[in-house]
Amino acid sequence: MTSPFVRRRRLATELRTLREQNGMTADELAGRIYRSRMTVSKLENARCRPDVRDIVKIMKILGVTGEKFDEIFKIACDAADRGWWDSYGDAMGPRQRMYADLESGAASIHEYNQFTIPGVLQTPDFIRFIIEMAEAEGENAFIADRLVEARLRRRAHLLGTDGPHYEVILDEVVVRRPTAPPRVMLAQLRSLIETATRHPYVTLLVLPIAADFTGRLLPKSAFFLFGFKDPADPPLAVVDTVSTDIVHTARDEVMRYNQRYEHLRQAALSGAASLGLLADAAGDLEKRIDSSP
Repeated sequence: MTSPFVRRRRLATELRTLREQNGMTADELAGRIYRSRMTVSKLENARCRPDVRDIVKIMKILGVTGEKFDEIFKIACDAADRGWWDSYGDAMGPRQRMYADLESGAASIHEYNQFTIPGVLQTPDFIRFIIEMAEAEGENAFIADRLVEARLRRRAHLLGTDGPHYEVILDEVVVRRPTAPPRVMLAQLRSLIETATRHPYVTLLVLPIAADFTGRLLPKSAFFLFGFKDPADPPLAVVDTVSTDIVHTARDEVMRYNQRYEHLRQAALSGAASLGLLADAAGDLEKRIDSSP
């Protein structure tokens, strides 16, 4: 399916451009469609699911006809669509719903993560441990079983025949530093190796600790680059911070993150060497488990 999130942003741009070309203020347009100015503002800033009937009214008022009318009508229908993630509501959390939405329409996803195993590659036991840690610190308000189920649905889409091309660069620290009980971490490392080996559209690269990054800036946060099938849907860069996700759509911002990703890729190990490092990390962890009392 097409990502409703992406289409809402595209619809917002179309509506704002058309209104301004017609020399009409947001207040004037709101009055013509018998809605509040806030409604128009939310539509033009992609902050709500559109009512297609309102979009049709707006297009008629702004004199949109023919192929342009059909194009925007289709965008509005896509923007108003609901995905499987909407049925999870608060059990899934707004941040994970946004990623599921973006993934649903993506043709390619590139991710850099220097802190943890990517969510869509986490095993059920690893996910449950992370949830337990969040609950212990009072940070988790979600239903564990539903959260795990939703994460696994995202994974199923990613690894399915219709899934996107997915490439992730992990900092070596992510696979070397234990962030879960030893046996859970070992199973997680083995799962990463199996996923990257078995699925042709998944590429896993490791940025080694010894990589020479002199003259370049390491990103301060994990980030994602999303590309979409329709060339009219602009690519996005999403920066993952502690408390929120920052979505960049401006061409120069997206280009900046593309350049940073290319620098990371150039410094990362090859696919084969990355799998070798993962195997070594798993082997080292297994030896520690076997030698522990």
